[in-house]
Amino acid sequence: MGRGRAKAKQTKVARQLKYTSHHIDYDRLREELGADDRRDDRHPASSSDQEIERAQ
Repeated sequence: MGRGRAKAKQTKVARQLKYTSHHIDYDRLREELGADDRRDDRHPASSSDQEIERAQ
């Protein structure tokens, strides 16, 4: 007994997440995660990334 209330709450939260539009501030997220503008050395640049860098 009591499972109905918990399931209703989960359903409500799932609907809110599904149907509301969320704006993500990627710059703030990068700052919080401590990411910097340099590429990570562990992942080599792909050929398309290299072409973009050459064009700049």
